[in-house]
Amino acid sequence: MSPAWSAGDQQSLWGTQLRRNQHRIRIAATLAALTLGTAGLTALAPSAALAADGPVAGDTVAKLPISSYSAMVVDSAHERVYITDDRRDRVANQVHVYNFQGQKVGSLPTGTAPSGMALSADGGTLYVSQSSGILVFDTVTQQRTGFTFTAYDVGCPRDVAFAGGKEWHTETPYYSDCDTRTTWLYGTSGTQPTNTGWNGAGRLRLTSGPEVPDRIVMAQTRSPGEADPFLTTLDASGDTLVRGPERRFADAEGRGALDVRDTAQSPDGRRIAVADAAYGTRLLDAADLSDAPAGYQPLPEGAVASAVAFSGDGTHIARGAAATGSTADLLVQAADPAAGTAPLEFAYEGALDGDRIAPRGLGWSKDGSRLFAVTTNTYGNEYWLHVIQPPAAQYDSRFTGALSTTPGRPVVGEPVGIRGRLELDGPAPAEPVRVSAVRHDANGDRKLAPVEVDADGSFTVLDVPSLVGEATYTVSFTGDVTHRPAEDATLAVTVDKAPTTIALTAPAEATKSAGLTITGTLTGQGRPLPAGITLSVVRTDRKGTGTLTSAAVAADGTFTINDLPRATGSVTYEVGYAGDALHSGSTASATVRVRV
Repeated sequence: MSPAWSAGDQQSLWGTQLRRNQHRIRIAATLAALTLGTAGLTALAPSAALAADGPVAGDTVAKLPISSYSAMVVDSAHERVYITDDRRDRVANQVHVYNFQGQKVGSLPTGTAPSGMALSADGGTLYVSQSSGILVFDTVTQQRTGFTFTAYDVGCPRDVAFAGGKEWHTETPYYSDCDTRTTWLYGTSGTQPTNTGWNGAGRLRLTSGPEVPDRIVMAQTRSPGEADPFLTTLDASGDTLVRGPERRFADAEGRGALDVRDTAQSPDGRRIAVADAAYGTRLLDAADLSDAPAGYQPLPEGAVASAVAFSGDGTHIARGAAATGSTADLLVQAADPAAGTAPLEFAYEGALDGDRIAPRGLGWSKDGSRLFAVTTNTYGNEYWLHVIQPPAAQYDSRFTGALSTTPGRPVVGEPVGIRGRLELDGPAPAEPVRVSAVRHDANGDRKLAPVEVDADGSFTVLDVPSLVGEATYTVSFTGDVTHRPAEDATLAVTVDKAPTTIALTAPAEATKSAGLTITGTLTGQGRPLPAGITLSVVRTDRKGTGTLTSAAVAADGTFTINDLPRATGSVTYEVGYAGDALHSGSTASATVRVRV
């Protein structure tokens, strides 16, 4: 038996490093991705801090001998994983049994194709549904110990649940069109079925678990006969099922209807997560099925929700999806959305791993030390079991010292570096970690490009401020395989206008009769200077000071000043630019000796 991970170890979000002995790990610089050689599994994350000698997350893969799939049950008490084959057009006649290392250790004969499974609260009994009844197995001896008759012997699959110390199952009394017919919910009395009276069009999906022993979550599947399916809970603590809150999700125009693929209850019973193919991952308050105060970030673009599961210790949630190519099919993250930590993302895209997470294809060990994931190919006729283990520990991180800017006083339209230092406890990372930053100013928030942290912990985030005035930079480190997130660091700055410069070229001497010409160039930093600029020209001689005709600035910044001096002697010309919204003003002067 493998040692269990401690509760403290489970507080970490899993990192980006995976290892199999036969595969070489490579780092993709822009995606911080680790690709597992020929197996085709890619783990993606926003940062890539990988401990050279530190803990890793392992992924063991077993090819399943099935061509269809309907259910998986994880028995933590005996370290067994049960998987059914739900091929309706042939006799599959067994439930496959695997240990926690991904090795097949046996099978349970079922006579006809099994479709649903449920484990008793103490883990001692496994209930398996097939066409004519519910089979009962002892999980220690792996022997069949009983059989519960069902109301009908049919070809439509059944869901099974165990709640309130009793077994419950669905009945669709037909041989075809199983997804559109009316489905009924039954209990049992001894070895005989008892109709609860609850029913709905299409299939009814049941979810139960020992963490919430008296509650069943029942979800109606989407079908031509039900455009706005329901989700409800049932209290099984008494002799009669008592319905709790019920919710439908479509708005007045029919948009947003539920398309359920899987549901899961948090171990404390307060939350229900729903894998909704039309929405993503919904997180609901179990008390009334309203949306939880904070939800999970959307699944990656193009990913369709297919499975969801809370870890047994309640610290993590796994969200499965069907996606193509390198788009993530599995996200593992903190169960509390308010934690704000980035998820670990897995992309399955190879012939040896499958292409996506199968519907209802996720389950955890009770202590959270292992996540079991069933993947399938694009055609849904091949399946794999993944046994994923987290790293053993995680360490603290922090920003040290104050943030600073280079240059010290930022100007609008010019690059500025926000400099700081990140300190990491534990093993030194083999690859640089990344920090991200957000600039907040009068125009709102703008995310800046993440940057790598140097080996000594220093970093410089680059920005080009676009607005004059006050701005605040917030720098973040969301954690990685070996480190917890750091508390954000902030820096308030004042962004100045960009400076301008006037350069003049004037003759040393001139005559009153011939006049003089002064040329010059106006240049500015930051954003381009606006078109149509005119410069003020002031002349000072022995007769006093006067303003001349302004000088027009050409598109290339050049200008020309022509003048007929009114007096001899030293004449000074001062040229000025008043500035604009993004540029400060500037002046320049030239002195010419004027003769008769």
